[in-house]
Amino acid sequence: MLEISTRLERGAPRGAAAGQLKLTFDARQKSRLRARLASGEEVALLLPRGEVLRGGDLVQASDGRVIEVVAEPEALLHVTCGSPAALARAAYHLGNRHVPVQVGEGYLRLAADHVLEAMLKGLGATVTPINAPFEPEAGAYASGGHHHHHE
Repeated sequence: MLEISTRLERGAPRGAAAGQLKLTFDARQKSRLRARLASGEEVALLLPRGEVLRGGDLVQASDGRVIEVVAEPEALLHVTCGSPAALARAAYHLGNRHVPVQVGEGYLRLAADHVLEAMLKGLGATVTPINAPFEPEAGAYASGGHHHHHE
């Protein structure tokens, strides 16, 4: 089985990747994982603990191949509000519950959850279920300062 134990530095020269590893956000947080490349080849992810893979990251396999990590679309809630203050209030309540949140221009996204959906609607937010890649904020204390580029 092919082993992947190295994440290449962000900003490393981007050559043609020899394959793709499509993973949900939950799977991209795991340091030990069995998965399959898009080609169907089985791989073992053996990364240092605490590393989170992001869509677009490059990893190196034990045979030297460079593999691109792809954020797999998953069930999310897309949250919008009538004002910036209302959106900030929704973000505050999600943060108070330590919920991973993707912040975009005028919206929030989080993993689908009926309890949080009801809370957000109770706050006056518009909540729409969608299927999309999930790239939540890394957090204030995360190293590397991941930056998002949204549509």
